[in-house]
Parts: sequence; structure tokens; C-alpha cells
Amino acid sequence: MLAQRLAAGLALITLLIGPALAQIAPPRTLDELKAETQARADRNAYPLTGLKPEDVRDALAHIHSLDRDEWAAAWSAIGDRYEEQGVAASNPKIAAENFVQAWRYYSFARWPVPNSPGKEAAYRKALKAFRDAARFLDPPMEIVRIPFEGKEIVGYLRLPKDVRPAPLVFSISALDSRKEDSLERGADFVMHGAAVFAIDMPGTGEAPIKAEVNGERMFSRALDALLARPEIDKGRIAVIGVSWGSYWAAKLAFVERARIKGSVVQGGPIDHYFAADWQRTALGTREYLFDLFPARASVYGVSTLEDFLAFGPKLSLRVQGLVDQPSAPMLLVNGVKDTQVPIADLDLLLHTGSAKEAWVNPVGGHMGRSADWPDSKIFEQVVLPWVLKRLGSEG
Repeated sequence: MLAQRLAAGLALITLLIGPALAQIAPPRTLDELKAETQARADRNAYPLTGLKPEDVRDALAHIHSLDRDEWAAAWSAIGDRYEEQGVAASNPKIAAENFVQAWRYYSFARWPVPNSPGKEAAYRKALKAFRDAARFLDPPMEIVRIPFEGKEIVGYLRLPKDVRPAPLVFSISALDSRKEDSLERGADFVMHGAAVFAIDMPGTGEAPIKAEVNGERMFSRALDALLARPEIDKGRIAVIGVSWGSYWAAKLAFVERARIKGSVVQGGPIDHYFAADWQRTALGTREYLFDLFPARASVYGVSTLEDFLAFGPKLSLRVQGLVDQPSAPMLLVNGVKDTQVPIADLDLLLHTGSAKEAWVNPVGGHMGRSADWPDSKIFEQVVLPWVLKRLGSEG
């Protein structure tokens, strides 16, 4: 029976990915995926950061195929438990903790991209749970809605206490993370007297556009709206991107250099990433948990490998003539052994245009992470102090 379900799951993936599957390394089998998921939960590693190992074990016991809706249902069931406990709690602290946990499981239920009915429903639940939790934040969170080309940009803003006008950290999410993750990570900036604005990158979450050659216009419009607010210090703006999102952080360092004090580019694609030869290899990396091609293709709004490989090179910052141009100060972060984004892209930025700073982990994988340098340590010891220094908010 297990073999039949596994075969059915692989057949579904073949149908969904089509020609791409025949040209890249095969995905993890069901047993491999479950083992790797549990292992990452046990060591609190991305993308299971904050998920409890015992909850993960419970959810995996209810997954018997690679069907995306079955995946979503198992994780959403755990999220439902926490959501119910949050609603029932009379203590605000306990309610908030349960809503946060509900958000984590709903978000993993839709991970890496909501490309089935069950995953779409999980994403909607994730948004609600996060906003339920945010009601208890102090200082509070504001949902910012900015008109944009007949649609709207949706972001989250937190202002620090007693700092007006406040410096601003403009935080861009990644391929499979969302603005909710960015806002949670930004709590440390708020504690140090800086405001945080969290936004989804194009092609993900609630972003109004897909990734396009001039997609940074979405961020420029958001900056316009934020800098019109008296609570924001117009002369102290920093941009942070993680993974795919730091492509946009790098681009803003060029096109918005007059308005920003610095930009963090952590594991971001720049040029070599977009080459067909790199993609054919990278799409099969085991560093990524699963469904990397569907996640990457969804950012462009394409479904075939042929269209995906043809579109990518247009986004290269070298092809766009930017890498040799002056830029705002940049901090470049990654690991030499990154199998998702080539370290050559960091090298290209470092050796062109304006002078930049870099932190490179010789044994690190994507975004520089390794056993000795987990995401949290890189953020706390490398990214956070650099940004605070650029904003003049070290205290």
C-alpha cells in the first residue's frame, strides 16, 4: 500500500512539473522527505524553525503520500489545535503564544508555495493567525495598505517606543518565507529603537506583481509612502533582504542609493544564479527540502522549465548594467558551499562598483548557515550590528 501511495505521489509531481522533472535531479521520496523534515525540526533548522519536534512527528504520521493537499491538511490540523487554544485563552500572553504557533504550522502547511487548494487555504489561515497574534504586540503592528497600479501593496509596520522620527529597516522576504517571518525577525530592531517595515517580494505572498525586470518599482512606491510619514526619519533607511529577497535589496542599493544608508544582501541571486546551467544543477539540490522548481517558477508566473530558464537571465543585475554603478553601502553575506545561489554572485558584487563589506562562511551553505553559524547567530552577530551601525542606532 505504501509503495502504491508513493508511486501515486511521484506521478502527481511528474504531472505538475512536467518536462522539468526529466531534466533535474529527482525529488526526495516520501520516506526521505519525512526523515529530513523530522531531522530539521529536531535541530530547529529552516524551514522548521520554531516547530516542536513532537508536533512534527505527529503531523508526519498523518502524511502517507506526496500529495500537496494531504501535506497541507496534516500541518493545518496542528495549527488548528493552537488556534483553538489561542481563542480559548483568557491570558493575553498565552493567547499570543498559541496564535504564533498556529501561524508557524499553517505557514509550513502552505510551504514552499501555496500551489494547491489545501495549501491556499493554509496560507489564508496563516495570515489570520499571525494577525491574531499581532494584536498583542507591544509596540503594536500596523497593517499598511498602499495603492499600487490598481492593486495594493500590503506590509507590516512596527514603530519603536519613544523614538520619533525613527530610523527604518525595510525588510524584504524571500522565495518561501513571507513578510510575517520578516516582521518576527525584525523585533530586535524595534528593541534597538528602529522601525521595521516587512513586505513580500514580487511573486510571493500578497505582493501585487510577479518578479519583473523593473519589479523594484513596487518597493520604491512603498518607500514613497513610508517616507511621507512624520514618524519615519527620512535620512536613516536601511534595506534587508534574505535569499531571493536580497536580490531586490541589492537592486535597491543601486536604484535607491540616494535614499538608503545601507543594504544587506544575504544569499541573494545577482547574475550567475540566472544561468541555465546553474539552474539545472541547483534545482536538484538537497539543501532545499522539496518543491524547489514549483517555488522558483511561481515567482515568475511560469510553469515549464523552458520558460523558466528563458526568463531568468533578464533579471541579472549585470545584464541590466547595474553592478558597475555606484551604490549605497552593502553588506554581502553567504556561504562558500551554497548550492542554491552561487557564491560567484557575491564575488561579482564585491569586486565591482562601489566598495562593499562581506561576511563569508567558508563551510557555510545557503545564506552562510552551518552547524556553528545557524541563522540566528548570523543575524545577531553579523547582520543586526551592521544595520544598527548604518542607522546610528547601536544603543
